[in-house]
Amino acid sequence: MQIDGLASGIKTKDVIDALINVAAIPKTLVTNRITDRNSVISNLQSLNTALQALTDKAKAAASSTSLARYTASSSSEAVTVVAGETARAFSTDIVVDTLARAHAVVTAAGDATAFGGTFSLVAADGSVTEVTGSGSAAELAAAINAAKAGVTATVVPGGRDAQGAALSRIQITSTRTGAEGAFSLHRGTAAEVAASTSVDVATAPGAAVLAQGTDAVIRLFAGTAAEQVVTSASNTFTDVGEGIDITVGAVSADPVTVTVTPDAKAQSDAASAFVKEIATLLTRIDNGSKATVAAPGKTTTLGVFTGDSTVRSLRAALASAVQSPVDGVSPSTIGITVDKAGVLSFDADRFAAAMADDPEAVQSVFAAVSARVQATTTQYSDKYNGLVTQRITGQQGEVKTLEKQVERMDLRLDMRRATLERTYAAMEVRLSGLQSRSDWLTSQLSALTPSSK
Repeated sequence: MQIDGLASGIKTKDVIDALINVAAIPKTLVTNRITDRNSVISNLQSLNTALQALTDKAKAAASSTSLARYTASSSSEAVTVVAGETARAFSTDIVVDTLARAHAVVTAAGDATAFGGTFSLVAADGSVTEVTGSGSAAELAAAINAAKAGVTATVVPGGRDAQGAALSRIQITSTRTGAEGAFSLHRGTAAEVAASTSVDVATAPGAAVLAQGTDAVIRLFAGTAAEQVVTSASNTFTDVGEGIDITVGAVSADPVTVTVTPDAKAQSDAASAFVKEIATLLTRIDNGSKATVAAPGKTTTLGVFTGDSTVRSLRAALASAVQSPVDGVSPSTIGITVDKAGVLSFDADRFAAAMADDPEAVQSVFAAVSARVQATTTQYSDKYNGLVTQRITGQQGEVKTLEKQVERMDLRLDMRRATLERTYAAMEVRLSGLQSRSDWLTSQLSALTPSSK
């Protein structure tokens, strides 16, 4: 029980709080250290995330084709050209002879009982898939679709018979274009197909082959001794030139010119974006490592990375990776420059001039610099052995130790408060007793004093 100055008139609660606040100064100092460490951890984790992102970008930039950027064009809107990473400057004429088509047939019209029995789907490679219908067109179409034989079946109207009853047809279409998607539907079993005793439904009166499955055909170097026919099951032809795909949309008797040229702006933008990523990271480290020196009597403010040897060595390693020569060639020759203040920048004009002079040499230097950046960022950000990762783990361990220390301090402070409360409560009780005796003695003395009347 806490008695707050009943006998002494002292605000014992305030006194105890003041004493506890003094005793809690070490705890406050430790708590402040925890706050500082958590701030460092948060910033290191953010830095580590940025390093890991840069690692991925550096890995891509270290490719021997990382600067491959090309503009592809065609003299016909019916032909589109796509240039991949392995593309090279290229120009040629093509003649489009045939477009790829999906094979399709339609059956003769029949009533609700015309599509019963066993049917066989025969693929272009000779494989046979049996399906069974119970009579209606819808049931046979469902059986064909369920067989997953590379075709789709749809029921379409077939008019009416002489009595006015509705008739139906089944249109069957290959799920892929090209000659390999061709098929035939036979009335009969697989054995009957093998024995040539089955009936091809497309040959029945009223049935038809709607589209013959064919490959797309183009000719390269048409009209020359080197003329070459190229086929494709789809309307897209891959690797017509190195890393160059074309898609045709219409037959053309006249040659169509396809052209692939280097895209200088895209190449420069790609290199610039990567260098900017590194520069941003270096600037972030520099800003976090600054110490703001205050005027006399004021507090000097330290950056979150000030004095951190791991971050300092990371900064030095990244700078070295970017600006060190590659086989005696300075990265500055391709536009990657560092000024006297250590600020990394990209000179687009110098890069463009270097690319125009020797694009392969520029790619080689750029890839080598990127590979060094990747090695550096991996060394520091690896999720198991990275130096920054280990620094974070060490800081987290220290925070846990400090938090346990605070828990012990809280326990001691609680015990100290309880002791002080008991001490002051006992003092108030003792003073109250003394006050009672004093009042009794005063009353007794007053009784012994004769009246002055």
